[in-house]
Amino acid sequence: MAKSFSGKELAAKVLIALGPEYAAEVFKHLGEQEIEQLTLEIANIRSISAEEKEEALKEFYDMCLAQGYINEGGIEYAREVLEKALGTQRALEIINNLTSSLQVKPFDFMRKADPSQILNFIQNEHPQTIALVLSYLRPEQAAMVLSALPHEKQADIAYRIAKMDRTSPEIIREVESILERKLSNIVVQDYAVTGGIQTIVNILNAVDRSTEKNIMDNLEVMDVDLAEEVKKRMFVFEDIVTLDNRSIQRILREVDNHDIALALKGASDDVARVIYNNMSKRLADMIREDIQYMGPVRLRDVEDAQQRIVSIIRKLEDAGEIIISRGGGDELIE
Repeated sequence: MAKSFSGKELAAKVLIALGPEYAAEVFKHLGEQEIEQLTLEIANIRSISAEEKEEALKEFYDMCLAQGYINEGGIEYAREVLEKALGTQRALEIINNLTSSLQVKPFDFMRKADPSQILNFIQNEHPQTIALVLSYLRPEQAAMVLSALPHEKQADIAYRIAKMDRTSPEIIREVESILERKLSNIVVQDYAVTGGIQTIVNILNAVDRSTEKNIMDNLEVMDVDLAEEVKKRMFVFEDIVTLDNRSIQRILREVDNHDIALALKGASDDVARVIYNNMSKRLADMIREDIQYMGPVRLRDVEDAQQRIVSIIRKLEDAGEIIISRGGGDELIE
């Protein structure tokens, strides 16, 4: 039976078995801290026999197989296949080693599903259950599900996500079991960090503008302080007036002129003035002419154009090229 190595020990022995050329290629894809840890581990291995190399490669191969099965059908499927191929004990060793290093997230099976399928699956569940599930989905997935829910439910679920802090693994396991009829290996901590204000901000940043407005209007009625905190962490198209001229000019270099014209079609005079003031006169005249000849446009098209511009703003902020302040004060988006 193959021997089980610790994570770093296995990685080090596999790299030794692969040889310097292939090991160097692997190092190109690792971070500095990972390289330092592996280098130290390799240095501490005085010698390695041919048998140990073979065992390490076999262990690594088995883990790669297990990961492939997990991606294909989940942990239970991987365990079932490995048990048939390698026996119960060996299958458990591989699965435990893999899940302890990967810390498979709750509701991982839903993260691979289409949002419409998720909606059909959870829309009739209790709002707290929906809030829990959405907290674990990718923001863009959760945004699409939240947007498709009835308006009267949207703010309630957004409120529950924002106020959520920690949920016990037992509750998560119970909800998973009910929704999917199978258990997923979840994080080992006593409590898993779930939801919170930043989670709902990430989701709201990805929903359409009408859904965002409906949720924020209702949140202000439900909890003024919470709504204000959410607003401070969000950025909407109208907030472009709060940016400095250099940042606006940097943004405009990335934005399609047609999107600018569409976005300004539904913008306030203040927003239009700020944008025009940061363009050349020639470009500003051209945009005004485009708007004049554009005629009536759908509100959804205007909102989509504004959202594309906001997405560019967020990307530039993430890259450190611009800084967005919140609420007119000194707070910055994290």
